[in-house]
Amino acid sequence: MKAVLGLENGRYFFGEGFGVEGATGGELVFTTQMTGYMEALTDPSYHGQILLFTYPLIGNYGVDTENFQSSRVWAGGCVIHELCRKPAQNSSLETFFEEHGLFGISGVDTRNLTISIREQGTVRAALLTGSDDWQAAVEQARSTPDITTQSLIPSVSCTEPWHKPGNGPRIAVLDLGIKTNMLKSLSSRGGDLYVFPHDTRADEILACRPDGLFISNGPGDPEQAKDTIKTVRELIGQLPVFGICMGNQICGLSLGAECRKMKFGHRGANQPVRHIDGEISITSQNHGFVVDGETLPEGCRITFVNCNDGSLEGFEDPSLNINCVQFHPEAHAGPHDTEKRYFDNMFRRMA
Repeated sequence: MKAVLGLENGRYFFGEGFGVEGATGGELVFTTQMTGYMEALTDPSYHGQILLFTYPLIGNYGVDTENFQSSRVWAGGCVIHELCRKPAQNSSLETFFEEHGLFGISGVDTRNLTISIREQGTVRAALLTGSDDWQAAVEQARSTPDITTQSLIPSVSCTEPWHKPGNGPRIAVLDLGIKTNMLKSLSSRGGDLYVFPHDTRADEILACRPDGLFISNGPGDPEQAKDTIKTVRELIGQLPVFGICMGNQICGLSLGAECRKMKFGHRGANQPVRHIDGEISITSQNHGFVVDGETLPEGCRITFVNCNDGSLEGFEDPSLNINCVQFHPEAHAGPHDTEKRYFDNMFRRMA
């Protein structure tokens, strides 16, 4: 099947399409992870984006449904160098894309494309499958809305509150597009989880008498989550507050800090972060926005920084009992570097 990827800067890449015929547009981002392609594709944080894998071979172990991070693929499209069409086990990625109406392109020089993004920054893109009309692809890319103008969280958040019983602390969870592994990390420690939609009011959350508030990951620009920011601002100081990825950004904005869009973000399973005690951990990450640490209010301290670019990877305010991280401790990158450290500490703070 013909396919072409067009960029807003006028560049285009021909390849072989897989999945179904059609078109999709979004912000083109790359991830450096070597495994876990289904975890990435089903991560709600990739809603509104086309996902480029830098690892050259994707699909070699098929579709492992037990590691899905949600019930469906959220990435708008998939760009890879080589597609494994006959994996040793499970159904193929090609068949899965066909059965679920998804868009993919293989045979692309992903190294060249990744270097371009690193040099120029993230771009809008359009993927056309069943067509090689590069001019139409470029035009669609240019007409695709910028991710900073889109409100993406309502599409990935739950629509009604729900309860996952546990025998431990009662945790109110604000669902901005929560990953399955986050719920597993909370539940495995006995968390009694009350999960709420993104626009839930503070009084509705307090009505369940929680021991703590947890704010999940989510897609897009955190500035768009105005209802969530308002709720968190009202709850800060009334109970312990924790957040991961967008949860970290929402908490920072609720305190009056500023967030900025990164040139190309951090996405992958090999991002080194340094804790204030000097320890370095390898982490999984997926974010294109970051809290500006210099704008955090008095009382906050930065707890983690990225070893590559010095950006903020976590902060806390002991007096308000706030503890957030930008990376994904639940994602189990390589050794379980940060899962135990973050979640055990979270439950100690609610004890």
